Amino acid sequence: MSNDLEWIEGGGITSPLGFAAGGVYAGIKSHGPEDRLDLGLLVADRPCTVAGIFTKNRVCGAPVTLCRERVARGSAQALVVNSGCSNVAMGERGLADARTMTELAAKHLGLDAQQVLVGSTGVIGRPLPMEKIRAGLARISTKRESGLDFARAIMTTDTVHKARALRVRVGGQTYTVGGVAKGAGMVHPDMATVFGFFTTDAAVPAALLQDMLRKAGDVSFNMVDVDMDTSTSDTMLLFASGAAGGGTIAAGSPEAAALQAAIEKLAIELARDLARDGEGARTLIEMVVQGAASRQDARIAARTVVSSPLVKTMITGRDPNLGRVMMALGRSGAQIEVERTSVWIGEHCAFERGAATQLDYALISKAMDAPEVQLRADLGLGTHSATAWGCDLTEDYVRINADYTT
Repeated sequence: MSNDLEWIEGGGITSPLGFAAGGVYAGIKSHGPEDRLDLGLLVADRPCTVAGIFTKNRVCGAPVTLCRERVARGSAQALVVNSGCSNVAMGERGLADARTMTELAAKHLGLDAQQVLVGSTGVIGRPLPMEKIRAGLARISTKRESGLDFARAIMTTDTVHKARALRVRVGGQTYTVGGVAKGAGMVHPDMATVFGFFTTDAAVPAALLQDMLRKAGDVSFNMVDVDMDTSTSDTMLLFASGAAGGGTIAAGSPEAAALQAAIEKLAIELARDLARDGEGARTLIEMVVQGAASRQDARIAARTVVSSPLVKTMITGRDPNLGRVMMALGRSGAQIEVERTSVWIGEHCAFERGAATQLDYALISKAMDAPEVQLRADLGLGTHSATAWGCDLTEDYVRINADYTT
């Protein structure tokens, strides 16, 4: 299957057929227009089937509430997103502003407002500057080549935009999957400040599309951790335009399997991009758990390790303190038998079936002195595995968040 997947250089959310996007600086952020954009539009040239998964935080933004309602209908054609203000904890005003954003976008695009979804990210508990949004939307020109502007418009404390796309070939038909993501802090997704917006030009029924997105989120965004805090605005959306032709994809078909693989691969790479760009991060951490008694055990063990502040600071200091990995595995809730457990840092086995090895600590420290560090544990209890991603914890993370609104 992997031989049928091809990454598109410079690809993004408008790489699939039928999509256009744009973005502007509307003044929602304090940053100037030469720095970052803060208002974006994504639009399809026809109604799409749509799927979505959202934050499980009980404090959620008005855009999440509105999107849940509209995604449940299974159809949408556009998405309006702002950064700089999350429209969370604003009561009835927040819901009214979210609806107004979709109405303004719909009027600008010539669509029914019910076909427009909305997302907002940024500071909690502050009202949206609706006049700035109104003026900004009027200036957005949507083009297929402007997907990068949309990716930039959704950034908050991200230092780089995240955008990718790939092609998948199956049964003589070629489909494209594209996506963008944002998130650098408050990243501990429980979804099904993280956004993941995806498009495809395949024709997929809404129910199947929802299942595809759920599975993709499960192995990607839901396996990322920066700081153990779940955003009030976490949203993943997937639009399917059908513009590539080839008929409607049926569940259980080779086409469905190929498209699922493409969506998952894209989502995993964007998830890695999120972890790599965590606030203040210098090192991407990948944790692979093998030999778990169940899939759930593998998942919670891997995610607990990458979320551990002590594991994160171990990587920050290149400190060969293996006990922190063992501690995190032990408190994860997964079934663990120490005498069966082995742990690797990079290629070096530092703990083997119940005891630390005699490996030179300098070698372990050197293995952690890299832009990307892989940790691996074999629990020796079964055949299940999972991978999670996180980042180190630095002084810059504290500085960024201590000064976030001041």
